[in-house]
Amino acid sequence: MNLKLIAFMTLLFIVAIPTVYAQISIGEKATQTLVEVTINSSNEVHVKHVIASSNTPTQVDLIDGVRTNLKVSDENGKEKQVGIIGDGRSIMIYPSQKDTIVEYDLANVLFLKNNMMIWNFTYPETTSFITPEEVDMVFANNRPVHLDEQRGIRCHGCQMILEYSINMPEIFENVKLDDKEFLVGVRTFAEINQFNFDQLTKSISFEVKGEKQFVTAIIPKELLPASYKVFLGDKKIPYEDYINNGTHVWLSIRPDNSGQISITSVEISNDTTTNGDTSKINTNQDNTSKSNVNQNIMTYILIGVIVSIGIGVMLIIMRKKKTTSTRTIKDNKTEKNQID
Repeated sequence: MNLKLIAFMTLLFIVAIPTVYAQISIGEKATQTLVEVTINSSNEVHVKHVIASSNTPTQVDLIDGVRTNLKVSDENGKEKQVGIIGDGRSIMIYPSQKDTIVEYDLANVLFLKNNMMIWNFTYPETTSFITPEEVDMVFANNRPVHLDEQRGIRCHGCQMILEYSINMPEIFENVKLDDKEFLVGVRTFAEINQFNFDQLTKSISFEVKGEKQFVTAIIPKELLPASYKVFLGDKKIPYEDYINNGTHVWLSIRPDNSGQISITSVEISNDTTTNGDTSKINTNQDNTSKSNVNQNIMTYILIGVIVSIGIGVMLIIMRKKKTTSTRTIKDNKTEKNQID
């Protein structure tokens, strides 16, 4: 009787483990052919996993957050029963000859900060994000991504801070240079004042009011060609030039605090005049680089020849010394034999 009681308690303990210990692994890791996160215009999140068919039970880890409306079905839409592991962070998919689709809603993952929706996202599988239709640009770990006609981005082995905004304000300023007019755009939630273009120094400047606000300047390349230097006051700050369509460059910065922003063009040329022809500049740099490489090769070859000659001379001298020594020994032996 006691043995039966012990066996029953042991079995009960084993069955209870998954519900009290979320990190335990019950089955093999599932093969996921798709992980898709869809965010709508109301910032509501829906997740979809597509699990490949398997002859053995498999475990699927779900994305962190408050999960609701969990639905599991086969590829034909027929609902399936699954096992809940731990506190619901993982589920058990039973053997199936068809792919399994797991769907649920997520809450409490997006929060608003500095006018941006932010998600500190971590998931080990490749994940596709479909963003709201109104969003044409997102930031992944502070790096801007222009969506253009695409609806989202894909993250591999994903650990990132995703940021986006809906309907970010955009202003446009007319700039004149050499009797030509150019349109410069600035996208930001920060307040922009005192926009100015200095023809002498070829620099754009404006005042930013707001901390940690993304600021994107859309600059015509004919106005400011080549690479750039960006300053907040007199301090140089980093930037990302993430789009170059041949006529315009999208330049993104995120100043820590309010202040005067200045953007200047950095052109590299041997001539005193510049005309924005970066292809010519690149050609000059390539020729110089090739010339330096050729000079280095010739230097190495010359050093190699000198070293080879030196080694050869040393070998000849050593061989002569050896021959002379051998002859001396032989002569000594001959003289000794004659005396004997």
